[in-house]
Amino acid sequence: MRFNKQQWQWIFYDWANSGYGILVVTAVLPVYFKVVAHQNGVSAATSTALWGYANSAGTLVVSLLAPFLGAMADYPHAKRRWLNWFAGLGIVMTLILGILSPSNWQWLLVVYVISAVGYSGGNLFYDSFLTDVADRRQIDALSSTGYGMGYLGGVVAFLIFLIVELGHGFGWLNDYGIARFSFILAGLWWLVFGMPFLKNAQQHYSVPAEAHPFKASLIRVIRTLQHIRRYRDAFWFLVAYFFYIDGVDTIFTMATSIGADMGISTTMLMVVLLVVQLIAFPFSIWYGWLANRTSTRKALLLGICIYLFICLQALHLKTLHDFWVLAILVGTSQGGIQALSRSYFGKLIPKENSSEFFGFYNILGKFSAIIGPILVGIVTQLTGKSTIGAGSLAILFAIGLLIFLRLPTLSK
Repeated sequence: MRFNKQQWQWIFYDWANSGYGILVVTAVLPVYFKVVAHQNGVSAATSTALWGYANSAGTLVVSLLAPFLGAMADYPHAKRRWLNWFAGLGIVMTLILGILSPSNWQWLLVVYVISAVGYSGGNLFYDSFLTDVADRRQIDALSSTGYGMGYLGGVVAFLIFLIVELGHGFGWLNDYGIARFSFILAGLWWLVFGMPFLKNAQQHYSVPAEAHPFKASLIRVIRTLQHIRRYRDAFWFLVAYFFYIDGVDTIFTMATSIGADMGISTTMLMVVLLVVQLIAFPFSIWYGWLANRTSTRKALLLGICIYLFICLQALHLKTLHDFWVLAILVGTSQGGIQALSRSYFGKLIPKENSSEFFGFYNILGKFSAIIGPILVGIVTQLTGKSTIGAGSLAILFAIGLLIFLRLPTLSK
């Protein structure tokens, strides 16, 4: 499908902030923080706990404010302003991570939390722009291409970091310097590739302007909650999404721990992570194509069923070959299920209130990440096998599937 200039700019914002996701959140900063905290006398257990608290804090702030922030952004010409504010906050804080001294480990944590608020808040408004830049015919393909390019952008940024890492800083950077270089790279990546959309994004749908937007936005959020039955399909979708996306996120976040329990080396696990990201790029776009050829509902059902199969097969995980097979299956459907969930929800909600509704979508996506890890942890402790813990996630996918089956096939 051909996309116009504005749509490509929207797609490349996903490419832009993907460097932050893989370099800052996933691969480099968690390790760097533990090292510098240890150098400053903080125990391993304490640094791990502090890192967990920091991630929870950043997520909690945006998640609780998401519907209200979204409602504020639904006023005329407000959405881009809020996107720019949060993205700018995230970019600046990410660049500051790159210049902080290793001795300032407490400030490293504080700046990271603020950057995470900017990242998550920016994604809320970015997601809600989907209904402005695409019509119903394009929305699946556009959302899928955005996710696909996001995965690819993350891989490219990570490979640049790996080249510098394997080259030992090329004589210019020590180990600390290489880590700090990755944060500056993530910030500049976000700024350069995100700038076209941040500068030119156009909001086509809005609610009427209000004299007191803060008060009016709060009233609108309360009114939406009170009359949620009017949006029955959107409500039941969010319930189904809460369960199955929890399974998706948990499999991704727990995969390395499960692999380590199987005796797979850290180097091999990093290779698997990169391969999964690379596979997710074309398959995310393929899911968009499939949705256009069949329906968004059928394509999402396929993705949920594949994940259900992955969980059941996890019960039989024994070898590296088994792990690779399931990792590849995750790569085929991870981006597709995320992308089509976003576009399916975009078809269910009123366009003029898209930011407010994506605020609720954001809450469910964030808070769903609580049940899965707890379920895996409890089952693993009871059975002594993390593979059975991973298999228990089939419960979440089964619940999500049963609820999703109630939802309609939407017109294109």
